[in-house]
Amino acid sequence: MSRSGQMEHETLIEMSATTDGEDANGPFFETNSNVDSDNPGISEIDKHHQSKDSVFFRDGLRRIDFVLSYTDDPNKETDKKKAERRKEFESNLIKTGLELETEDKKESESGKIYFIKIHAPWDVLSTYAEVLGIKVPIKENDIDPPRENPLDCLLKPFKLPNHVMYPEPDYFTAAFSKQKQELFLINDQDTFFSPATRNRIVYYILSRCPYGTEEGKKKFGIKRLQNNGTYTSAYPLHDCQYWKKAKEELCHNERFTLYTQWAKFARFYKEQPLDLIRKYYGEKIGIYFAWLGYYTEMLFYAAVVGFFCFLYGWITMDDNLSSKEICSPDIGGQIIMCPLCDKTCEFWKLNTTCEPSRYSHMFDNVATLFFAIFMGIWVTLFLEFWKRRQARLEYEWDLVDFEEEQQQLQLRPEYEVKCTQKRKNPVTQEIEMVMRRSAVNFFGKLFLCWMSIVFWISLIIASMIAVIVYRLAVYAAFASIMENNDALRPVSSLLTPQLATSVTASCLNFIIIMILNFLYERVAIWITDMEIPRTHLEYENRLTMKMFLFQFVNYYSSCFYVAFFKGKFVGYPAEYTYMFNVWRNEECDPAGCLIELTTQLTIVMAGKQIWGNIQEAIVPYVLNWWGSRKARNNPEDLYSRWEQDYDLQTFGPLGLFYEYLEMVIQFGFITLFVASFPLAPLLALLNNILEIRVDSWKLTTQFRRPIASKAHSIGVWQEILNGMAVLSVVTNAFIVAFTSDMIPRLVYFYAYTENMDSRMSGYINSSLSFFDVVDFSNNSMPIENEMNITTCRYRDYRYPPDHGRKYLHTMQYWHILAAKMAFIIIMEHVVFLVKFFVAWLIPDVPSEVKARIKREKYLTQKILHEYELCKWQEKLREKSNCAEAARQVFASKGKVQLSAAM
Repeated sequence: MSRSGQMEHETLIEMSATTDGEDANGPFFETNSNVDSDNPGISEIDKHHQSKDSVFFRDGLRRIDFVLSYTDDPNKETDKKKAERRKEFESNLIKTGLELETEDKKESESGKIYFIKIHAPWDVLSTYAEVLGIKVPIKENDIDPPRENPLDCLLKPFKLPNHVMYPEPDYFTAAFSKQKQELFLINDQDTFFSPATRNRIVYYILSRCPYGTEEGKKKFGIKRLQNNGTYTSAYPLHDCQYWKKAKEELCHNERFTLYTQWAKFARFYKEQPLDLIRKYYGEKIGIYFAWLGYYTEMLFYAAVVGFFCFLYGWITMDDNLSSKEICSPDIGGQIIMCPLCDKTCEFWKLNTTCEPSRYSHMFDNVATLFFAIFMGIWVTLFLEFWKRRQARLEYEWDLVDFEEEQQQLQLRPEYEVKCTQKRKNPVTQEIEMVMRRSAVNFFGKLFLCWMSIVFWISLIIASMIAVIVYRLAVYAAFASIMENNDALRPVSSLLTPQLATSVTASCLNFIIIMILNFLYERVAIWITDMEIPRTHLEYENRLTMKMFLFQFVNYYSSCFYVAFFKGKFVGYPAEYTYMFNVWRNEECDPAGCLIELTTQLTIVMAGKQIWGNIQEAIVPYVLNWWGSRKARNNPEDLYSRWEQDYDLQTFGPLGLFYEYLEMVIQFGFITLFVASFPLAPLLALLNNILEIRVDSWKLTTQFRRPIASKAHSIGVWQEILNGMAVLSVVTNAFIVAFTSDMIPRLVYFYAYTENMDSRMSGYINSSLSFFDVVDFSNNSMPIENEMNITTCRYRDYRYPPDHGRKYLHTMQYWHILAAKMAFIIIMEHVVFLVKFFVAWLIPDVPSEVKARIKREKYLTQKILHEYELCKWQEKLREKSNCAEAARQVFASKGKVQLSAAM
């Protein structure tokens, strides 16, 4: 909203406040005729026979656009102050033009709650529609629709009926003007503005209506009144029950349509009715479901390719020569490996890791490299095509110029109440109120905010170190138990010490992640509130960056540890590396660390999705069941519509923030570490199919109707997705190079093979170095050596003990390291070049949309020009008619005077 619009709103409030209600009953401001003396302006019309499920006033004509509720106890001093605030607040609402109707607490189901119903008449709606720059139909769209796709007949089972997909005709629109109402297609003033637009306008008034002064400063806003307990809730109403249509003819029953056609899980294969979602919930929620649906659609292609890559690994699992050598009694059974831990662990045979080595091949094969490159291109296509889809929605939903004109200039009430200084706006050149920020106060708050963020990130790192210490300590215990316990030996072929440690540590890490998320969520909101951002957009952006930075470290730190640190700083048996000089660093399995990264990723990703669905579906359902348990005794005898919605959960202003955050974290899992787990997109696809229906079900059945708000895009999340797309190329290149065993195998295949008939034969023996047990330090030497082992093997490329360069790295190690670095550079440059070429090739806005935008602007200007020209011509005609009449009067007077003179 422009600053001039805000000034107009403030002027309306001040003008109405100075009249004391006397001039408010003119042609613009209307109040109810029957007023209660104790509550001025609150209608006390006698009740008519009316359905309890009605969404209208008692007269059955005026729609309820908003509801306020409160409880009181006249004997308490605090409640007397609240009653005074309510009295002044409601009086100012009436002066603004809103109409109020009260429901006594005796009429409520609990007998404790008052309900104030609010209706916005046409004059209020038309005035604030102009203030907010709301676009309304001006002419029916005359552009020919695109040609039908011949393949549409194949997609018919996935389509919804046209009346559901397109609840309104397609119009050209223009910003509403109260002085030019005849320009717009107004068939019925009661239905011209949709219920979503009506509740948005009413909430705008509620959030800026004053209710008193303190120390010379105005106090205003429904949010502050809710925070201090004056009102218990404020919400718009659903238009009907979700499981049946309303009896009233004027009700559109859009909630029922959304439930039956969209929210039911049986409709999971159907397209989403985005226009109806936008019409009922507003553009901000509509754009979220559009993005989520498109993301899920694109995941289908990634899931198919990932599944075939996994299938290739599964089919070729038994043909993998490396795992055959590990499992062979003649090769793996004869290789004695060095102990897995100090003192308590014994020497072990390589073939005990047979099964993990076989399963590791499913994720560590040639298809892994192909899939990593494919996902680098896929993520670019997804982001670029989403920009095109978003541009189309911006045009269809009248959001093309929304952000610049309204969202960035619409001040938060929390900021406005702190404004004490005046300043000329460099853009509008108008005087505006700004908040005074002293240097000490500003830098003090900034320091406190960032110190809090650093503290919590440090806490995450500390918790990750604690999990690593757990892994190191438990690893030795698992290794000792599995080696010395005969009862566990049949299981040890599947559950190795590495795998057992990885699974338990991943579960522990997931629990810590959930606890830290719960705590930091409240800290991040507190920090952002303390900063007092200027606009709603700034508030959401600041909170988004804080929460994403925290959750990025919280969720991905353990995966980064397994992918890039575990097994890389082990040392060798003569000089093991220790953490804090106590715990020996972990080693990777002889088949590599990739299987452990896959385990970590699966547990954290799947656990997060399961826990998220429990929070989103089961928790609201249980809370609503408990809150409305009285009404369940007789479901036919429904309590009133406003009481039914009062018992539902609140979908707050940050409701969508958590939905986006959940999906963006998932996006990170399937892009940053997808080289280790090709099935990640498939798991994400299955989750998102469920997520769409869970979100739609809870929004339609378990939550109050959200206050409609506009948004022209997914906002700052777009930049976060772009950043993660670039980072994913780097992380996957490093995973393939350093975490998987692909590069060492390729180097051996092309440079070190000796058997040309079977070129991978002998790779396992080549990847293991020799160690003389005499060189063990006192801390590392096993207590028992029942097999009298003199030489053991370990995973590294070092010279044997009888070589002149004893235990130093071999040339094969340096060749492999050079190959890894070359692979990273080549893969990154190839994928980045393809990404930038694809991004350049695909325009952000389709040419068809550009043509439509130009056509609409042209028609709007033409209509406005013709309207002004017509008005000017009418004025000229009126002037000419007046002049002609004056001449006739003058002529008649002249004749009379002439005759009198004669």
